[in-house]
Amino acid sequence: MPARYADVIVDITHADVDRVFTYGIPAGMDIVPGTRVSIPFGRQTTEGFVIGVKDAPGIDPDKIKDINAPLEEYPAILPQLIDLAQDMSAQTHCPLAATLRLMVPAQMRGGRIKVKTEKAAQLLVAGDALEDARKAQSRAPKRRLLLDLLSDGEVYPVSELAVLVRQPLEGLRALEQQGFVRVIDQEVLRSPYPDDAVTEPDPVLTAQQQEVLGELLPAVRSGTGQFLLYGVTGSGKTEVYIRAVHACLEAGKGAIVLIPEIVLTPQMVTWFRARFGDVAAVLHSRLSAGERFDEWRRIRRGKARVVIGARSAVFAPVDKLGILIVDEEHEGSYLSEHAPSYDAREVALSRAMREDATLLLASATPSVLSFARASRGDMMLLEMPRRVNDRPLPQVTLVDMREELRLGNKGIFSQELVQALTRCLDSGQQAMLFLNRRGYAPSVVCRKCGHVMGCPDCDVSLTYHAQDRSLHCHYCGLRLPMPGQCPECQSRYIRSIGIGTQKVEEEVAKLFPGVPLVRMDNDTTQGKDGHRTLLNRFRSGEARVMIGTQMIAKGLDFPQVTLVGVVLADLSVNLPDYRSAERTFQLLTQVAGRAGRADLPGEVVIQTYKPEHYAIAAAAQQDYRSFYHTEFARRRRDLYPPFTMMVRLLCQAKDEAAARSVSKRLLAHINELFVQYPQLRRRMLFIREDDAPIKRLMGRARAQVLMKLLVHRDSDRIIEHLTDLSRRDWPCDVTLEINPASMA
Repeated sequence: MPARYADVIVDITHADVDRVFTYGIPAGMDIVPGTRVSIPFGRQTTEGFVIGVKDAPGIDPDKIKDINAPLEEYPAILPQLIDLAQDMSAQTHCPLAATLRLMVPAQMRGGRIKVKTEKAAQLLVAGDALEDARKAQSRAPKRRLLLDLLSDGEVYPVSELAVLVRQPLEGLRALEQQGFVRVIDQEVLRSPYPDDAVTEPDPVLTAQQQEVLGELLPAVRSGTGQFLLYGVTGSGKTEVYIRAVHACLEAGKGAIVLIPEIVLTPQMVTWFRARFGDVAAVLHSRLSAGERFDEWRRIRRGKARVVIGARSAVFAPVDKLGILIVDEEHEGSYLSEHAPSYDAREVALSRAMREDATLLLASATPSVLSFARASRGDMMLLEMPRRVNDRPLPQVTLVDMREELRLGNKGIFSQELVQALTRCLDSGQQAMLFLNRRGYAPSVVCRKCGHVMGCPDCDVSLTYHAQDRSLHCHYCGLRLPMPGQCPECQSRYIRSIGIGTQKVEEEVAKLFPGVPLVRMDNDTTQGKDGHRTLLNRFRSGEARVMIGTQMIAKGLDFPQVTLVGVVLADLSVNLPDYRSAERTFQLLTQVAGRAGRADLPGEVVIQTYKPEHYAIAAAAQQDYRSFYHTEFARRRRDLYPPFTMMVRLLCQAKDEAAARSVSKRLLAHINELFVQYPQLRRRMLFIREDDAPIKRLMGRARAQVLMKLLVHRDSDRIIEHLTDLSRRDWPCDVTLEINPASMA
């Protein structure tokens, strides 16, 4: 048999080894593209990804080492995902090994997770031979009982036999030696599902669901089309997803459904498993390493054809992909800022186009960029403007907190909200209170000298948490005890300022003693089942009021919620980011949509110090198009994306001087580029070198070169130069960001 060779990417993310290496394939070894392999590399043994197989080595065969062994009995990465990884590597200018790693569970690399097995037994004899075997155990009643339990020929876990037989393995080993039974190591899947889903029938479709599916399903069956589904909260978008996925399965294809928040996963998985059973799988970061590995293998083997998951599920190994659905497509959580950085929505589009699949983006508050694409015809706009059964949208009341203060109300709740809560609870219904700030108070200040308690490793104030009477940094996780006096002037006049979800919880408990509450934020949802436990308490009615941050603002469906209160609507609108108005509108509209989703009408009370702001006013009216046209005109006037690109080179180092030194050198290189190519400067609207807005984060100083570029082919050339600059050997980390998720 002629010699064969493999093109291998070594699983080391370093520029010096970011190239293809040729290895020999030993005779009899089955190696195909996508196989992970153990290889000799220098003086060590490491892992690699096979991206191609060939008959001719292209170099001296005597210099070629052989592959040691494949790491799995199957190719871990599908051919189409190899192509995707190669494109992402080229676009992000990062090592191919880094993008190939995205395609497999992290714990799979380095053999950190193994297939779980348990002992099991199966009978090898039947009929007369079984009767002879039973007679042979006349003095061993336990063995005879084991033979009876195994008599149907099925494989039984030893743990199940142990329920009826004490220490069965000893007896099974004896029967195995006699040739009557075989004892095996049987694979066991680690399941992330707490209990079996209840099968549910298909509900009757509304007229607008039928209309949308009339456009969508032909495209799904033919493997074409990009769609944006704009549907108000409660319009039944999830049922559209389920019917589209069902059409995929009927056509022999698979589906991926992306959701933005882990908190939404239990609800969405419950809905999908109720309709698709074990064909549905889930992938997200709160799974244990074993559960994620086993779910991934179910998908890779084709046992699970429907994948529900957060951002990284876009890389799920679904073969014959039919549809990619991105729920709540406007969410910033679809952007990964860690290298290799990617936008899951753009990756979904890339997969859909290369794999002849349909792309469906969906939201009640589409991003300005997506709606602009749909408006100019780059994707087809589908609309669902009414709630299921024509239920009305909730009645929204804007409360001007400046007027409340003028009337002498210095509390965190307006009279309107207190009265609405009283009516809701007296009628036996449930309420949700939203404040996008966790902790008890966002800062601790000395009232004598003005000193603000800050994190020594991050350029941010520390948040006071009342439960453990400590100060927390929400960036690096630092915790310090609440000081008894000011560290600057030793005054005892040190107080917490502002409000967080813990403060809201405390105030509700004072106003409505005995009413059971549940609080959902990053402090209460730690642990694998933290979200599920709290959601179940609220869904069951055990808790009457839910208080939470943005994790409660979207996608959740509670039939008994008739009131939503927004404690302070101004937090996001005041952020120094060109998208602050968009994010405010989205948050308020989404959280308002949690009210009145069943037969009872909903009510929303929004407390704000800026009721006249166009984002807040449009959210109160649930008027997306009014907001979109105002925001689009503002972006065009002020030249923000989609009319321009915000680009920055972020420099991070332990020492502030080192970070600023590199950022200044980067600016000098960019100015040299404009001297060499004067025409490129015309595409640069501004360029500034400075400290990043958060000067220090997790112990690292941060500096930046911030640019605004016109959208033009010349700007693409500038990006290429910036990419090359960022990859040079600098004395600190340099990252190129294009329209970054956060400008901090």
